[in-house]
Order: sequence, then C-alpha cells, then structure tokens
Amino acid sequence: MSEEKIKQELEDKFSYLKDAVTIKRKGRISAQTPLDKFNEVFVYVVKQMRFLALSAITGLDRGDGFEVIYHLNREGRVLLNLSVRLNKENPEVNSVTAYCPSADIYERELMDLFGIKVNGIAPGHRYPLTDDWPEGEYPLRKDWKGHKEAQNA
Repeated sequence: MSEEKIKQELEDKFSYLKDAVTIKRKGRISAQTPLDKFNEVFVYVVKQMRFLALSAITGLDRGDGFEVIYHLNREGRVLLNLSVRLNKENPEVNSVTAYCPSADIYERELMDLFGIKVNGIAPGHRYPLTDDWPEGEYPLRKDWKGHKEAQNA
C-alpha cells in the first residue's frame, strides 16, 4: 500500500485526522492524534492496517508539554510515526503492550525519564534508572534540576 493510500485511509476513517497526517518522504508517514482519540487510532493502525512491528517509542519534552511518538512498521517498509501530545501537569497515556508486547521497555523509559504515567503497564522493575533513583527526578525533562547542576560542574 502506498503512502498516499495509507494517508487517505487514516483521514477517511478518522475525520479529525484531516490535515494531521503527513507524508515526510517515501516510506515515512506521521500522524498527530488527539489524546482522547489516540487509543482508537492506535488499535485501528495495528489491527486493521497491519502496522504490527513497534520499532520504538520516543518521548520529547516540548517545554509546555510532552510528545510521545510511537514508531510503527509494516511490511513494505513503511514507517508510521503516530504521536500524541500530553499536558505537563499530569502527563499520562495508556499502555499499548496488549497490542505490542515490546512496548514495555519503552513505556518504562517514559515513566523513569519523563515522569509520564503509563496506565495499565504490568508491575516490574524500573528502567533504565536504578531502583534507588530519587522519586520525582526525571532526567530528560527540560526543567530537571540535574541539568543545571551538570552545567555548573
């Protein structure tokens, strides 16, 4: 399926994605989903459109909030970057491990490094930070005090 057909299918199925899906280049598509619609888009993309391989989940601190990008791949070498914006005050997303078991490690990174709550993630060890890492310290947040301490060292 071509990038244009994938874009069209997403926009036809989810009218609120009109103008939110872009073809970056051959084999690369990005879609920005509203937080309250993310789960339905994610499930559709995995189950119906067969983007079955989760390559990674990227967290970004945008200053005024967070962005979480799910990098999904399918046969034919098409990568779909499905992203969602989260507020800074109470950032949370639902776990996608029921659809992509490999998401577990990336979701733990979101929790440890950004303080993003992942609803429904199975209990387990922290990753990548150690279990004795101080609570409330998230080293990839732009406002983390460790950045200032490191600059002054």
